Amino acid sequence: MAIKFQVLPRKNPQDFNAPEKFYAAALGDGETDLDTLAEMIAYQCTVTKPDCYAVLMALEHNIVSELRQGRIVKLGSIGNFQVGISSLGMEFPQEVSANVITSNRIIFRPGKQLRELLKSITYRKAG
Repeated sequence: MAIKFQVLPRKNPQDFNAPEKFYAAALGDGETDLDTLAEMIAYQCTVTKPDCYAVLMALEHNIVSELRQGRIVKLGSIGNFQVGISSLGMEFPQEVSANVITSNRIIFRPGKQLRELLKSITYRKAG
C-alpha cells in the first residue's frame, strides 16, 4: 500500500517574484479514531491489567499499520499521528511524482492537554 499525495504550488518564501514550484504533499486517507483502534485491539488480545503490555504492543502495531495505509491515527485527547513528506520543487505539476519525494516523517499533533502541558513547563539548568 502507498501513501497518497497531492501536488501543490508554492511560492519561494525568499523570492515572492520567482515563479511557483510544485511540491508533493501527503494526503490523509481516512481516519482511525480511538474507538476503532480499541475495537481492533479487542480482536487481537485480552485487555486485562496483566496483559497491558500486550495491549500496548498491539496498539503500536495498529498505529504503524494505519499510518502505512496513509490514514491519520486519532488517539482521542492524546493527539493525532500522520505521515508527512517532503519533495523537490518542480517547474510543472506533471513533473511531480513519487520519485521527487526526498524524505518522510511522522507528524504528531498533540491534543489539548499535551499542548497545555507545553505552556506550563518550567526549566532549570542542571548542575
